[in-house]
Amino acid sequence: MDYSRRELADRLAAEHVLGTLRGPARRRFEALLPAHPALREAVAKWQERLAPLSQSVAPVPPPDTLWPRVEARLFGAPPAPVAPLRWWQKMELWRGLTAMTGAAALALMVVVATPPPAQAPIVVVLAANPEAAQALNASFVASVSADGRALVLRPLNALTVSPDRALELWAVPGQGAPRSLGLVKADGATSLLRAQLLQGTAAFAVSLEPAGGSPTGAPTGPIVSVGKLQS
Repeated sequence: MDYSRRELADRLAAEHVLGTLRGPARRRFEALLPAHPALREAVAKWQERLAPLSQSVAPVPPPDTLWPRVEARLFGAPPAPVAPLRWWQKMELWRGLTAMTGAAALALMVVVATPPPAQAPIVVVLAANPEAAQALNASFVASVSADGRALVLRPLNALTVSPDRALELWAVPGQGAPRSLGLVKADGATSLLRAQLLQGTAAFAVSLEPAGGSPTGAPTGPIVSVGKLQS
């Protein structure tokens, strides 16, 4: 591969930072990083672009069973089995809990009432379409909520769109015609609420349309960027 090609370096760097570049391809990419300044520069730029998205992801504490499994993997010592409590042992445990002080009981209630951590959003990078670069060189990143009902689209580079043109976002299915998700901003983030955003969607795409959007219900202008959902 010609890693000096900007489009190839940018795509591989984006997949590396997002974690979607896996297996032998990821190991080969990481081995090439020290010898390729263009790849290192592309990785640094993607890390800077995607860093704000991590602020919306709640930290997830590891389960209590993780460390015993790590010790077993490293040192060969199997985790000690925990015998199930007999019914009379459960009674003793209950008596002990009821004898706790008020402050300790309140702390237990707070722990139990803590909601589970929020699921991380689904991130899709919409890379610029080289065939439409003359019309508009545009890249975006889409962050979709885990329940598939909310989407935030941000441009990754400075965009200038003339007043008689507009950018329109499309959900592209594996088969059939794309469906419009609405107009999006060229100079900032766009938030969309749609039911079942991810159902049947194989990719997202952005097209350049007349002001007000496509007059036909299908893309009429050039597709300036596209990003596939990871299966």
